[in-house]
This record gives sequence, C-alpha cells and structure tokens, in this order.
Amino acid sequence: MKQIKIPAELLYVLSILLLALSVAMITCTDFGVSMIVAPAYILSQKIGLTFGQCEYIVQGVLFVVFCIAMRRVKLVYFSSFLTGLFYGAVLDLWRVLIPHFNPAVTVPGTLPLPLKIVYFVLGMTLTSLSIAMIYRVYLYPQVYDFFVKGISQRYRLNRTRFKQIFDFSCLLVSCAMTLLLFHRFVGVGFGTLIMTVCNGFLIGFFDKWLEKHVEVTPLFAKLAGYFDLES
Repeated sequence: MKQIKIPAELLYVLSILLLALSVAMITCTDFGVSMIVAPAYILSQKIGLTFGQCEYIVQGVLFVVFCIAMRRVKLVYFSSFLTGLFYGAVLDLWRVLIPHFNPAVTVPGTLPLPLKIVYFVLGMTLTSLSIAMIYRVYLYPQVYDFFVKGISQRYRLNRTRFKQIFDFSCLLVSCAMTLLLFHRFVGVGFGTLIMTVCNGFLIGFFDKWLEKHVEVTPLFAKLAGYFDLES
C-alpha cells in the first residue's frame, strides 16, 4: 500500500492543535481529565491561573527532571518547553472559542450525558492519535511526551511500556495533589482511570498505523539533524 507523504513540520502543528482540542474536549465532560494534564488542571483550580498557564509551571518542573535523568542539558532541549507554551496557548484558545469547552459559558459536566460520552471517547482517541503523530516528527513534543520519547530512546526502553509506567506515575501524583489541596478528587475521575489504562495501548496502535500508512519527511533536513537525541 502506498504511503501518504506528510511534511514533518505540518504533522507537528496538526498534532499540537489536535492535542489541545482533545484535552479541552475531555475537560468539559467532567469525567476526569487525562492523568498527564491532571496536575496542571488541579493547580489551575487552586491558584486561579488558566489551565494553559498552569501547564507552563508543571512542564517546567518536569523539564528539570528530564535534564537530570538525561545527565545533560542541551540548548535544543528547550524547544520542547516552547512546544509546551504553544500547546498551552492553543488549549486556552479552544476553551474560549468553543462554548461547550468554555467553563465560563458551560459549566463542566452540565452537558447531556450522550454528548459527554461522545466528547470523552473522541477526545481520548484524538489524544492518542496526536501523541503518536508528534512522536514521528523531529521537532520535540511538549515536555510530557518529550520525557517519554527522550528517556525511552536514551535508555533503550520499550516506548509503549514506558509510556504506561509514566501514565500511572502521573496518576499517583495527581491523586496526591488533589487530596492534599482539596481533600477530595478534583479533575480526577473514572475517565482518568480509563485513559490511564487505555492511552498507552491506543498510542501504540496509532504509532504502528502511522508507520505503515504515512511517510513523514522534513522540509528542512539540515535543521532536523540538530534535534537528534543521539548526537
């Protein structure tokens, strides 16, 4: 079967737009956000900053942990944090532009149940697809996914399995944060558990599908060399 050729830079932008959209979509259901973004969402409910702004804080902390684990700091690594800034801004934009996703217009959880289920399933699917997409480009993903991509590559770990371990670790941190800050579960629900179990498998599925059907080629081949984690 002939593969579809897509520029890496275009796939990068599409993956960020889809990821931010899927997070906004899941958040409006009030079933529980993804374990990955739960710490930022919980923090936003406590300190009054937007969801996207709290992403900057959480990803900044994780970026420091990443550099320690990699045992090196390279200037190009900071492009991952820039991706996080792009993602956070787009996330806040989706939550303003679309009434169902805007908490000031539609209180999370107040939509009809069938619509919430549709949003949740579609959001979970798009989340996994967008992460699989950004894994296939040379430009660094936001810090969460860069952490998984970089650590698994450096230490020769199975990326899908390491992603599952990372997801469960984020779930534990999220539970600890919400109980410490609110003494109840905020942003963490049965939907969070479903995504913790399913996301790794779905990302692995879409990763294999993209490998088979999509050929990703950089428009700027020389630039791509600077993003090689092994160099």
